[in-house]
Amino acid sequence: MRVAIIGYGKMGHAIESILVSRGHEISLIVDVDNRNDLNEASAKNVDVAIEFSAPDAAFDNIMSCLKLNIPVVSGTTAWLSRFDEVKSTCQKLNGAFFYSSNYSIGVNVFFKANEYLAKLMNKFSGYDVTVEETHHSEKKDAPSGTAITTAEGILRNLDRKDKWCLGQPSDNSDLEVSAVRRSKVKGIHTVTWENELEMIEITHMAHSRDCFAQGAVMAAEFLVGKKGIFGMDDLLNL
Repeated sequence: MRVAIIGYGKMGHAIESILVSRGHEISLIVDVDNRNDLNEASAKNVDVAIEFSAPDAAFDNIMSCLKLNIPVVSGTTAWLSRFDEVKSTCQKLNGAFFYSSNYSIGVNVFFKANEYLAKLMNKFSGYDVTVEETHHSEKKDAPSGTAITTAEGILRNLDRKDKWCLGQPSDNSDLEVSAVRRSKVKGIHTVTWENELEMIEITHMAHSRDCFAQGAVMAAEFLVGKKGIFGMDDLLNL
């Protein structure tokens, strides 16, 4: 594939390394200082774009790709209030868009495990549930997109919780989500079920950004030649 990398921070560099190792060509790198390089001329040499930029830039980057008829994979979080606009544009232009809050294969199995456990816990009302995420101090959004996806999966399957909240809940129907920022942590997500007698914890810990980068590259490989809107469930057939 000929790939455009949009966002050339730590994730962009990790994606570049994975692309090279899998025999792909990086035909364009776009960052904050050269956004205008993503244009009609450069689009002719791009089969797919992988976008890991910043929350305030992601929407415009994705829309630019769609308007240039470039299939785009995005892993940027904290812009999803405009997701419906992207979806509408993608459908209108018969484009291709792939989004996930987390591209780790392990995390996506983690999502499914928590959804299944939440469904089981409908029978056991004495257990409360919380979600905690920990990331490096440079991460800009809180809670993480992965924590939100985890919480939303629980909410879809657990009748006694109505919505998630960041920090201390004001009501028993709130699902508490906490965000910790420290050191150089790549990403830790933990779901805890607890009553006065016992506790169940499910944790995913990322040891390297490469687990996210590899999933993003796999998503790009999957997206080439397709039309529509896709996510990790489509890629992994979960």
